Amino acid sequence: MMKRLTSLLIMSVPVIVYAASHSPDDSFYKDAAEGGMAEVEQGKLAQDKGQSAAVREFGARMVKDHSAANDKLKALAAQKGIDLPTSPSMGEMASTEKLKMLSGDSFDKSYIKGMIEDHEQDIAKFEKEARSGKDPDARAFASATLPTLKSHLSMIRSIAANAGIDKS
Repeated sequence: MMKRLTSLLIMSVPVIVYAASHSPDDSFYKDAAEGGMAEVEQGKLAQDKGQSAAVREFGARMVKDHSAANDKLKALAAQKGIDLPTSPSMGEMASTEKLKMLSGDSFDKSYIKGMIEDHEQDIAKFEKEARSGKDPDARAFASATLPTLKSHLSMIRSIAANAGIDKS
């Protein structure tokens, strides 16, 4: 019986250590960092490849605003000892690669639709974090960032409407 109990305790230690070093609160930081980096990369593409001036200007705005948010997030994570990813998620990288292959009107339409979808998802995540996140600093960051994200969504929806682009 004692040997069995000892082996159960030993087997459970890695799980406890893993749970302590990867708290659920870290996931908001990780997701926000990956998303922010993707917005900057795709914004740079929009500046270079956008057919319409509105798409190029929106891309520049993404680079400026998301770079600033990324810097704040990095500083906050560093204070908390949280290691952030150094690149976007695989899905976000795939979206960026897809955009790299497009040009002209196809690029603009894909970029606009992607930015609408991304910002709708980001707003939902940030609202949830601001409302019920366990880390007060993450809640504050989410709350402070929400108005910018909502402004971006409004801007890109306007660009889509002016270009006759349906989100779907």
